Amino acid sequence: MPSITETTTVFVEGDALYEAMHADLAGATRDVRLECYIVADDDVGGPILTALADLAWAGRRVQVRIDAVGSWRLIPPERVRSLIAAGVQWHWSRPWSWRQPAQFHVRNHRKLLVIDDAVAYLGGFNLDRRNSQRALGAARWRDTHVRLTGPRVAEAIRLFDEYPRAPRGPVPTARSPLALLSNRSRRCRHRLRCAFSEAFDQARERLWLTTPYFVPDRRSQRALCGAARRGVDVRLLVPGKSDVLLAQWAARAAYAHMLDAGVRIWEYQPRVLHAKTALVDGGWATVGTANFDYRSFFLNDEINLLGQAPALNATLAEHFVQDLAESREVLKATWRNRPWYAPGLELVGWWARRWL
Repeated sequence: MPSITETTTVFVEGDALYEAMHADLAGATRDVRLECYIVADDDVGGPILTALADLAWAGRRVQVRIDAVGSWRLIPPERVRSLIAAGVQWHWSRPWSWRQPAQFHVRNHRKLLVIDDAVAYLGGFNLDRRNSQRALGAARWRDTHVRLTGPRVAEAIRLFDEYPRAPRGPVPTARSPLALLSNRSRRCRHRLRCAFSEAFDQARERLWLTTPYFVPDRRSQRALCGAARRGVDVRLLVPGKSDVLLAQWAARAAYAHMLDAGVRIWEYQPRVLHAKTALVDGGWATVGTANFDYRSFFLNDEINLLGQAPALNATLAEHFVQDLAESREVLKATWRNRPWYAPGLELVGWWARRWL
């Protein structure tokens, strides 16, 4: 039996990503699975929705799962009705329920597109115009996504089909090959946090982390600071311009501790940074939907690609270096001289960190 070729393609521009998605959707022969936090019926999300309806009319099985809060009021009800009429199996993920009101706080933050058993996409990009250079020009968001072929596609199908049931399987170690990992299972509710911490504890040369929302729990802080104290080149890239100011205040509340431990911090300047990536030494890498915060580690439904992948590691490192060139480093001396009111804002953000 011939081996299945595995490829991982990285996208950092929304327009290129959406073009690739459309090309793969046009070739769908059996089924399409889409799961997303934000889908807007605009000049980016609208054509995707139309393509899904056309596929359903053509007899393909199309399953769509959209977060009820993330996409609230972004897709008109008549558009949803037309998709259902076309044969799309539409599901609002985690809507409000009087029987389980606390579950409303848990969001489906996953972004996953699977076409037949051939191609899977996942990462930080949502399906809306904020990520399009054609729509917003230089103001578009900076994000990262991957396109997968090969054995990982079967994993993506399994994780989609098992939702919301907790999938089986152990947490990959820092030496495991690439795998798709959701953030909870029957044995562990915090699998992504555990996988990150285990990989960070194994770092010996470099640990480069990009996240739009940096609100680390104590274990995650210890992993980053511990790596820096033992001489690892620990670099943190976060937004200088954030779409959630409270989250930025919470992130900055952790700066002093990070800087004292030797972690170097950069704030990305040109536009909103929404990428979620990390790399350890020259092998381990991850890209996915999880932010480095309480909500992603303990509450939301997330999915990441992670494991030993030198080629992916090298590609992410190239983009990281390019982003640093457009970023401002936060230096300990200047940070201590920030405006007098800044610590108060940071304290407010830190108090709210578990609910952001």
